[in-house]
Amino acid sequence: MSNIRITKQFTFETGHALYGYDGKCKNVHGHSYKLSVTVIGTPITDSSNVKFGMVIDFGDLKHIVKEEIVDVFDHATVFNQNTPHLELANELKNRGHHVILVDYQPTSENMVIDFASKIKNRLPKGIQLHSLRLQETETSFAEWYQSDNL
Repeated sequence: MSNIRITKQFTFETGHALYGYDGKCKNVHGHSYKLSVTVIGTPITDSSNVKFGMVIDFGDLKHIVKEEIVDVFDHATVFNQNTPHLELANELKNRGHHVILVDYQPTSENMVIDFASKIKNRLPKGIQLHSLRLQETETSFAEWYQSDNL
């Protein structure tokens, strides 16, 4: 049976700031992110299985990505936990805002690495994460490929 890649796309809104950066992104700002998740596997050949012919049910993939990424990062503000933004983060938290502190600079590059790790841990046996594409703006995105990370 052939390996097949399937892709599901997601959108979410997230704010962040890049501490120490020499451009505008050092300021708190946000993006309408688009995340494309591609997995690879062989379609189920058991005709008695309700998922017959599928690599993975798109709904099952959606559940994993929403739980691990979208529901966590949507309308949140992300800061590196090792920056002076902690004072601002704590003030926002005290005012009821959703703030995420991460152990990395919250660039698209680092976020896509984090997302890959979270998604890979949740995929069913026989399904591999093939790639992620995190689009930050209409013209800028970061990509992660399993084949580049063996």
